[in-house]
Amino acid sequence: MLVGVPKEIKNHEYRVGLTPDSVREVVAHGHNVVVETNAGVGIGASDADYVNVGATILPTAADVFAKAEMIVKVKEPQAVERKMLRPDHLLFTYLHLAPDPEQTADLVASGAVCIAYETVKDTKGRLPLLAPMSQVAGRLSIQAGATALQKANGGAGVLLGGVPGVAPAKTVVIGGGVVGAHAIEMAIGLGSDVTVLDRNVDVLDALSARFGSRLKTVFSSRAALENEVLAADLVVGAVLVAGAAAPKLVTKEHIKAMKPGSVVVDVAIDQGGCFETSHATTHQDPTYIVDDVVHYCVANMPGAVARTSTYALNNATLPYVLALADNGYAVALRDIPGFLPGLNVYKGQVTVEEVAETLGYAYVDPQVALMQETEAA
Repeated sequence: MLVGVPKEIKNHEYRVGLTPDSVREVVAHGHNVVVETNAGVGIGASDADYVNVGATILPTAADVFAKAEMIVKVKEPQAVERKMLRPDHLLFTYLHLAPDPEQTADLVASGAVCIAYETVKDTKGRLPLLAPMSQVAGRLSIQAGATALQKANGGAGVLLGGVPGVAPAKTVVIGGGVVGAHAIEMAIGLGSDVTVLDRNVDVLDALSARFGSRLKTVFSSRAALENEVLAADLVVGAVLVAGAAAPKLVTKEHIKAMKPGSVVVDVAIDQGGCFETSHATTHQDPTYIVDDVVHYCVANMPGAVARTSTYALNNATLPYVLALADNGYAVALRDIPGFLPGLNVYKGQVTVEEVAETLGYAYVDPQVALMQETEAA
């Protein structure tokens, strides 16, 4: 298979779909790889690094899209990239379609086969291709929140961990999954007073066992959520419903009643955000203020630490890339447990129920879609 790696073009996105080490593995499996010039510069990988492991460097993204059968990216294809997709393309990247009707419409119109990292599951129902970036985003959320709390950045001028004789800031994490657990670890490490809210008692039990008395665990009722958010200096939104838009748990009224200079970090913004006042921002202009509350809602947070993020992501995605290249998407999706839910758009059909329901498309079961492929063959 001919695999293509274009340079990411989302605002301040420095990651790349395949590292030189990953390209070496793909080439060793007998495939060809074309890489857009300077695609790896954000992680410190030169064109020469890619050439040395067997890739061919092409001058433009248009050249990559024109030649490649499978496109491997990090972030969702931007509008100019979506115009270059063909019905014979296989796209493998993050998509986050539920809050993005324009992208969904373009992918449906392209006729391409589009597999999303964030809805691939493992045998335990976890999200193995989302987890590495959730780990990074969870840790970054505390760094970003601590910075936003500084007075010069619109915050209350509170040091997250306090100092002897001065109480630390109160951090509230909504959601105890991968993002939440890593946010908690960082916040506790900086000395903050940390509370986590979740509706799954087993999750709360596990977090309590992991962090002990350093963490307060609270079952997330409406009353508890309101009480904790209004008392917080920093709130991290770490909720996820796989494939669907995030629920708006923190309302405009909550934001209006929060302490002036407090901060919210919406890690769920890729899925539409879990604060009612959230809208996506960029690394170039990451924050805005609503009712004296600083909002950090960068939609590609891990891009800020591109080298760490890219290598962590490739550790998870490479086996799937190799399976797709070696066997084709129909076999790979059928044979790898949990891979089939990754199929989001199949030749003009939406194959994720939550996306279809949210955006008004007819839903086609991915297994049915692949059966159509087999019958046509």
